[in-house]
Amino acid sequence: MTYRLHYAPDNASLIVRITLEELRQPYETTLVDRAAKAQKSLGFLALNPSGLIPVLETPHAVMFETGAILLWLVDRHERLGPPPDDTQRGDFLKWLFFVANTLHPALRMVFYPDQYVGTDEATQGRLRSHMQGEITRHLDKLELVAAKSPGWFAGPDVSVLDFYVAAILRWLALYPAPKGGADWFSIDQWPHLYEMATRLEHCRCVTAAIKAEGLGQTPFTAPRYPTPPEGSAT
Repeated sequence: MTYRLHYAPDNASLIVRITLEELRQPYETTLVDRAAKAQKSLGFLALNPSGLIPVLETPHAVMFETGAILLWLVDRHERLGPPPDDTQRGDFLKWLFFVANTLHPALRMVFYPDQYVGTDEATQGRLRSHMQGEITRHLDKLELVAAKSPGWFAGPDVSVLDFYVAAILRWLALYPAPKGGADWFSIDQWPHLYEMATRLEHCRCVTAAIKAEGLGQTPFTAPRYPTPPEGSAT
């Protein structure tokens, strides 16, 4: 089985790349050139009518929506998340969908406020400020989960949920200002999330993603703007 990942550097496709690397599944990549708005092209919209990255082509279906792709891979390969009959499955699912449906959209509102409230800068500023507060509260919840967990969010083994949260921590530290970072955010506020992110940086799957997308050696705990070998993060 070979997958095809439609990706852009340091986008949500990063989470899927790390997952495929950890699963040791063969996959090919197709760059979606965001600088040319290729995600809005007819060819890409035929794969994902929402025009969002990532898309994962599989032998069974074309998958989009990050949470759906991750859950499909977990169930298909029976790794990186509790199986359906595991007592931890319910907790895993609710936090995975909390991250995908609540935390991740909040990031989009901070990064792209014009897509939600139009071009008025004052209105954009109010939305951005409000959602920064919401994100802080969301991370507080995840910090409590991490504090109670024996090693990783879903138990003693690493899961796709860990990959998802770590990527979000990275983006919060870097964007929307390309090289200046976010002055309202510091991962040090959440020590258990910081510890999880530190351990992930030493995993083989993350090392592979670092090389593929030019992320730097500490992509989660002390991130820098990426220097990918192809394409652009924005």
